[in-house]
Amino acid sequence: MKKVAIIQSNYIPWKGYFDIIHDVDLFIFLDDVQYTVRDWRNRNKIKTPQGLRWLSVPVGADRDRLIHQVEIVDDGWAKKHWETIKYSYSKTPHFKKYREFFEYVYLDSAWTNLSELNQFLIKRISQEFLGIETEFRDSREFAAQGEKTDRLLDLLVKAGATSYLSGPSAKSYIDDSKFRADGIELAYKDYSHYREYPQPFPPFEHAVSILDLLFNCGPDAPNYVWGSRNQEQQLETSIVYEPASAT
Repeated sequence: MKKVAIIQSNYIPWKGYFDIIHDVDLFIFLDDVQYTVRDWRNRNKIKTPQGLRWLSVPVGADRDRLIHQVEIVDDGWAKKHWETIKYSYSKTPHFKKYREFFEYVYLDSAWTNLSELNQFLIKRISQEFLGIETEFRDSREFAAQGEKTDRLLDLLVKAGATSYLSGPSAKSYIDDSKFRADGIELAYKDYSHYREYPQPFPPFEHAVSILDLLFNCGPDAPNYVWGSRNQEQQLETSIVYEPASAT
C-alpha cells in the first residue's frame, strides 16, 4: 500500500499539517494551482505576550498567479518576522536548540519565491526536527491533467497511490465515488485528539505555527501530535481480553 497526501505549501504551518505528512509514504506539494489570498499560503499565527499575532510574508496583491509563481516583494519582512519570533519565544525551554537554523532562514538567506520558502521550511522541520521519513515531491513533476477532483486523481494515479489522506474540510467537495472507481482508498484526517502542551501566554491555542510546539517542547514535540496516538494504539494491542466465565 502507498499512502499519499497532496496539499498546497503553507508558511510555517501548524502541527496538523505535519501530522498528515507523518502519516503518509509520499507527500506532494500542490503548488501548481491558483494562489488564494488571506489564506495559509503566506501567513500563520504565533503566540505573543499580547495574544495571537499573524506573521505574513509580503507577496503583493495580484490574484492571477499559481502558488509557485508568487514572488516575495519586500526584503525587510524576514528580519521583522525573526524579531517577533525571538521576542515571543526567546525564553522558552528549547529556543536555543533551533535558533541557529531559524537565523539562517530569516537572517542569512534571501528568499524571492514563496513556494521555495515554504517547501524548504516544511521539509527541513519535518526531517531534522520531527524525525519524519516521508518522501517529498512537487506536483509539477507529474504534469497532472483535469480540474479539481479529476486533477487530484490523475496526480494520485501517476504517483502510484493506493490510499489518499485528505484534510477534513475536503469532505464538503470530494466525490468519494471517483476514488472508489480508481481503486484508491480515501481517508480524512482527524485533528480532534491533540493534547495540550506547556504553552506560555494562556489560554492554550492549538491553531498556531509548529514553531510554538518546537520552541516549547523541543525533541518531545512529536509526542504531542502523533506520539500519544501511537502509544494509545500500542496499549490497545497489548491488552488481552479474556472470554467471560461460564455461569
